[in-house]
Amino acid sequence: MDVGNLTQFSEFLLLGLSEDTKEQQLLFILFLVMYLVTVLGNLLIILAIVTDTRLHTPMYFFLANLAFVDICFTSTTIPKMLVNHVTGHRGIPYTGCLTQTFFFILFASLDCFLLGVMAYDRYKAICQPLHYAMSVTPQVCSSLVGASWAASFGNSLVHVILLNRLSFCTHNKVQNFFCELSTLLNLACSDTHLNNIVVNYEVSMTAVLPFLGILISYLLIFSAVMRIPSKTGRQKAFSTCSSHLSVVCLFYGTVIGVYFSPMSSEETQGKTVAAVMYTVVTPMMNPFIYSLRNKDMKSAFRSLVSRKPVFTH
Repeated sequence: MDVGNLTQFSEFLLLGLSEDTKEQQLLFILFLVMYLVTVLGNLLIILAIVTDTRLHTPMYFFLANLAFVDICFTSTTIPKMLVNHVTGHRGIPYTGCLTQTFFFILFASLDCFLLGVMAYDRYKAICQPLHYAMSVTPQVCSSLVGASWAASFGNSLVHVILLNRLSFCTHNKVQNFFCELSTLLNLACSDTHLNNIVVNYEVSMTAVLPFLGILISYLLIFSAVMRIPSKTGRQKAFSTCSSHLSVVCLFYGTVIGVYFSPMSSEETQGKTVAAVMYTVVTPMMNPFIYSLRNKDMKSAFRSLVSRKPVFTH
């Protein structure tokens, strides 16, 4: 096929989750509420950590960064979906689609890296408590977050550069509510072999390796905790990890369900619905998990809510 003689689409059509008008209205309300809850909940986490000096520790520094990334992650896809519903126009320009793909991969990769960094932090705090203050310094924390941003940016940039070299000349209807990479690759009419190789490699680097790091960290943590003689000590150690472990299970569980479960091409709608879990539901649930399972966060939230404004005359 001579790709050079084929027509390149100037925009893609995001088909969304449903073609039914009534269902679209219900989904609009649902996603609007979920988006507002996600933004508000994660902003409260950031404000609580910034304003409460008791939370100025590495664990909460990483949590504040995760909350910020979750806000950005959700904002990459949901506002466009809501705007399309209001305007009745489902189109997204070609450059806009690539931009959305870039930021989606960027923040998804950051989620993976930050969850891995948080597991490392818990490992150092529980397994090597005497060396924790010296090994996990503010400089180390900033370096870990900076390295996560750099690796995620590079990963996202490579994917978008390779995506930009493809031609889309037969179909421009995206069976999703956002420009998801694998969906776009299925629409391309030029060779995607190199793209697929890079996808497999980058998924291993940005998702599988952090996940393995998390598993190893928690195996070492559980081994160390079980050696603690007192039941109270074991419960306290487990409580410091329970929130993070819950978020890890929710995020990676939904990602694995979308990308690693067998699913035929006829089940793209089911895959789209499953993608909602890690793009919308997981960022929304994180504030609830950390507020319900973490006594320090509960105390910080109460202090934040009860804080009286100071008026100057």
